Amino acid sequence: MASGSVGWKREGTRGALALGVAFLFICNLASAVQLQGVRLPEQVRMPNGPNLVLNGAGVREQAIFKVYVSALYLPSRNEDSEAIIMTDQPRRLALHFLRSVTAKQFMNSTDDALRDTLTSEERRPLAARIAQLNEFLESLQDVREGTEILIDYLPKTGTAIRIDGKEQFRIPGADFNQALMRVWLGDRPKDPKLKRAMLGL
Repeated sequence: MASGSVGWKREGTRGALALGVAFLFICNLASAVQLQGVRLPEQVRMPNGPNLVLNGAGVREQAIFKVYVSALYLPSRNEDSEAIIMTDQPRRLALHFLRSVTAKQFMNSTDDALRDTLTSEERRPLAARIAQLNEFLESLQDVREGTEILIDYLPKTGTAIRIDGKEQFRIPGADFNQALMRVWLGDRPKDPKLKRAMLGL
């Protein structure tokens, strides 16, 4: 009986471990958000930077087309768009493209968005860096469906643009990143519905 009891305990321990592993696996799956078929992890780690949490995510729509899923990652969740923009802290904007766009379309839409969301006074000190960004975007190959573009910001390091995990462009200045963030989170965003979704509202 004693040996039988010991055997039962061992089997019970193995079973408990298996259940624990299965539970952790299910929890990990549950910790990712699915949006338009795109898996968005609840937490990410920036290269040479901290862990960030998913603040909110939504779909950028133009006319009848769904263009990309946009996800905002911050050190901690925040619903105040102006505080997010003005606080000099790490952040990530992840764009997961749902349809293909040409490099020219991408560059024009980005430049138009910066013109529409920034005042002339806000644009003036950024003009040279915006021109550099436009030159970079125009040099890209067309953005294909399924492409992931990350816009990562680290204080004192600047804004890095990563395409499918590879850094392609970096530009300095907290003010430049703030200008970019205003396209999505400013007082005059290109897509107010998307803004609310990324604020988790």
